Amino acid sequence: MQFGVFTVGEHHNPPFVPSSPTTMLGWIAARTERLLLSTSTTLITTNDPVKIAEDYAMLQHLADGRVDLMMGRGNTGPVYPWFGQDIRNGIPLAIENYDLLHRLWREDAVDWKGRFRTPLQSFTSTPRPLDGVPPFVWHGSIRSPEVAEQAAYYGDGFFANHIFWPKEHTQRMVGLYRQRFAHYGHGSAEQAIVGLGGQVFVRKNSQDAVREFRPYFDNAPVYGHGPSLEDFSRQTPLTVGSPQQVIDRTLGFREYVGDYQRQLFLIDHAGLPLKTVLEQLDILGEEVIPVLRKEFDSLRPAHVPEAPTHAALVAALTTDFAQLLGGRED
Repeated sequence: MQFGVFTVGEHHNPPFVPSSPTTMLGWIAARTERLLLSTSTTLITTNDPVKIAEDYAMLQHLADGRVDLMMGRGNTGPVYPWFGQDIRNGIPLAIENYDLLHRLWREDAVDWKGRFRTPLQSFTSTPRPLDGVPPFVWHGSIRSPEVAEQAAYYGDGFFANHIFWPKEHTQRMVGLYRQRFAHYGHGSAEQAIVGLGGQVFVRKNSQDAVREFRPYFDNAPVYGHGPSLEDFSRQTPLTVGSPQQVIDRTLGFREYVGDYQRQLFLIDHAGLPLKTVLEQLDILGEEVIPVLRKEFDSLRPAHVPEAPTHAALVAALTTDFAQLLGGRED
């Protein structure tokens, strides 16, 4: 199968797993060689930034750089008091905690004082990022423009949830991020690093896909007992059909968000049994992903970058350092 990236979320309530993404990703790293490992949410609001800095730097070393991560606030309100926080501080926590995390990965000795945690004095997080390059960061959001602004400010990636909302909403969120990315001088709007979510259920033909998925859809906790499967599929990116239908629908996303760098699929939602999920992986990996990768690569203009890898970030750092040395006067 030709998957390029595998992500896990972070949840602290049943029936979800895992509660410790780095533990699970470290286990996967030991059993893979090329697969990029990431998170579909690392809770920047309820995790301590020092712990995030150290855990993901360690994972970088274990996975030989095959790591990036997505910051988010999650979708479970009770997680805030479980970790001693107030949900009303969600956005301020996300802003302050990431400011500290960003510095911890880039400064060897950090002096810091904020609102939500104890101050730091000459603190060095360990281990240091692999090759002196922090993991690339995406900021994930369902509906918060503040998150798009934050991603643009730092020149990080922005990941639009893009699962349960209409395309017009995603278009507005991505458009805001692109505009602000250019405003902060990180490149043109077209060069901003964008990722999208999506949900699919695929079978060899569309009739089988619809017939099999409908009972799960009708009883799913998020959209069950609401709009019909047909209405929801028209209103959101949910695609239930054949491999070609999934390919065509997914390629159409760029018509309203522009060229983008990462496409993730939610495939184990709505209570699907493990056997069905594994069958979905087989079909996607063999018949859908290779075609999408080829088509997206051919459509992407030369000035639009791919998603940054560790190797690319190291090369950029080396180039910047060489240019700095070249500009010095003896």
